[in-house]
Amino acid sequence: MSKSTNITWHDAAITKSDRRIQNRHGSCVLWFTGLSGSGKSTIANAVSSELHRRGINEYVLDGDNIRHGLNRDLGFSDYDRTENIRRIGEVAKLFVDNGTVVTTAFISPFRSDRDQIRSLFEKEEFIEVYVECPLEECERRDPKQLYAKARRGEIKDFTGIDSPYQAPERPEITVRSDLLTVKDAVGQIFQYLQEKNII
Repeated sequence: MSKSTNITWHDAAITKSDRRIQNRHGSCVLWFTGLSGSGKSTIANAVSSELHRRGINEYVLDGDNIRHGLNRDLGFSDYDRTENIRRIGEVAKLFVDNGTVVTTAFISPFRSDRDQIRSLFEKEEFIEVYVECPLEECERRDPKQLYAKARRGEIKDFTGIDSPYQAPERPEITVRSDLLTVKDAVGQIFQYLQEKNII
């Protein structure tokens, strides 16, 4: 619910369709979700790099990077996690309206939050990419030593340890990052984008 009053929506002179025609490709959000250490950021950036190489307008919204700026006022309570995802969803929508293929890499642990973001987009604009990886493998990788800190009690409300992760029930794409190379994962995602005539 908006707290703003006396405001009116102003239609833009240039539409999303206009931008897509000019760009010669569609736009969407690839919403990467999964446990910490599953490979979300790595795969999202690899996809973005390949899009850029092909001349497709792209941008990456990464969870840690966003918390250094736009969402630096948020912690990791359930409320703050929900607000974190809400803000990112609104930013991603702006990129899609701009005719961009935007990739997001956020744990986004709650199904209800991801469903709420999906509702912001038109059909087939929101592509949920579940980067599936067993907790044991994520802990083995532990690139930021976050699981080790959580196990020692140094980090509270850590997803997968003392805060839940709700896996997607019907994602558009499931990437088994414990079984696939990054290159193969990128290929899987590009096949989907091509089948949907986004690129």
